[in-house]
Amino acid sequence: MAEDSNQDALVGAGTLQEALRALLPRTKEELKLDLSENVERSVVMLLQQSADLFYGGRRSECLQTSEAILDYSWEKLNTGVWQDVDKDWRRVYAFGCLLKAMCLCEAPGDATVATALRVCDMGLLMGAAIFEDILIKVAAVLQMHLLPGKRPAQGPAQEQPCIKRPVILEGVADHWPCMKKWSLEYIQEIAGCRTVPVEVGSRYTDEEWSQRLMTVSEFISKYILNEPKDVGYLAQHQLFDQIPELKQDISIPDYCCLGDGEEDEITINAWFGPPGTVSPLHQDPQQNFLAQVLGRKYIRLYPPQESEALYPHGTHLLHNTSQVDVENPDLERFPKFAEAPFLSCVLSPGELLFIPVKHWHYVRALDLSFSVSFWWS
Repeated sequence: MAEDSNQDALVGAGTLQEALRALLPRTKEELKLDLSENVERSVVMLLQQSADLFYGGRRSECLQTSEAILDYSWEKLNTGVWQDVDKDWRRVYAFGCLLKAMCLCEAPGDATVATALRVCDMGLLMGAAIFEDILIKVAAVLQMHLLPGKRPAQGPAQEQPCIKRPVILEGVADHWPCMKKWSLEYIQEIAGCRTVPVEVGSRYTDEEWSQRLMTVSEFISKYILNEPKDVGYLAQHQLFDQIPELKQDISIPDYCCLGDGEEDEITINAWFGPPGTVSPLHQDPQQNFLAQVLGRKYIRLYPPQESEALYPHGTHLLHNTSQVDVENPDLERFPKFAEAPFLSCVLSPGELLFIPVKHWHYVRALDLSFSVSFWWS
């Protein structure tokens, strides 16, 4: 029996390797990044060396070289302000993740594949697209190896009303597969092994607020199933680009096509967390549809013309966020806030809330909650 088990593992590994190799260029010359002069010549040569080692079948040496690439580029990604990081260094990091994941999968075993999947997620989170989004494709193959047979169906499209103010649309998402399929167990089954950024702290305006990388399973165990001292929130993360299996459970509302942008310019974010998670009062530069899948959320909205009474932060980083604690305001510091008119609602599963561009909104989860936002122009 032990020999049969080992044989099955080797066959599975061989099938996996074939699927992964099919995603790569056929020759090492094609596995090359066109990089600017901001990337040192020595690093470019290291990338070429790693490709030579991989296509030469010297996987152990290639693994060591890819880790050297990751260590060096990681320092570049964590120097200075993120928005100033040269995109080519993010591409170098993604390249290192690609080769490391490929080398790891030369050895059979689900534990190794799970490690490779985590490497791909790090490349997707911190790197930039290379070779026609190859990391997304590699991650999909790895996940299907761990979770065979998961292919949810796509839902049909919807009609197009014209809306110009905050409004709740009922029944729009009722036919989405996620409305029947999503639960803690399902999310953990489909995405549990994937690495994501989690916000830790009551709200992003607090001094003790931080972000940590962990798997979805770790997040669920620590911040949802147990009673932690702090709040964890998987917030404003493009989870559906990272895990296409989940994207097949939702539909982009046709209303988004009423704008000037293209469909590939629509930003889809996941908001997943326990009761009590809060998004402070803030405004966004795009139109927004907020779809509620699990649980309920209390939402309060203020029109853009009330901005002065909402006391935005004076710093550039938080200029779109109010200083006021909406449900416990300090009216001595912020006296105008009491007079500002607002709308409020409780968003329930299956409902979509249209939040017009620049409308201020405050959101608090009343239950275990999963929301999906669609930002469009």
